[in-house]
Amino acid sequence: MSFVTDAVLADPAQAEAVLDLGAAPRGFRGRIRGLQAFASGGLPAEELERRLLELGFVEGAEVELLHQGLFGRDPIAIRVDSATIALRRREAAAVLVEPAP
Repeated sequence: MSFVTDAVLADPAQAEAVLDLGAAPRGFRGRIRGLQAFASGGLPAEELERRLLELGFVEGAEVELLHQGLFGRDPIAIRVDSATIALRRREAAAVLVEPAP
């Protein structure tokens, strides 16, 4: 059910520019390219993907990593379009993003 775009997978130049949101540094700004969910914290991949979609992590949405926890850099606060959402980095790793130009 992952919606990683074919263009990301087909074009190696674009694939290099895409990173997972869990690895992004504080202050990162970009756009969501797709989801690549995997089992996390006891949740099946399909459930994690469904929850992320319901929170607004949809292809094309603008994201900004606003804050990270002091210990272990977890959790992180992410602005998705106009909503602010807190996630664990391992959950945010399912969100594929490209940096803003």
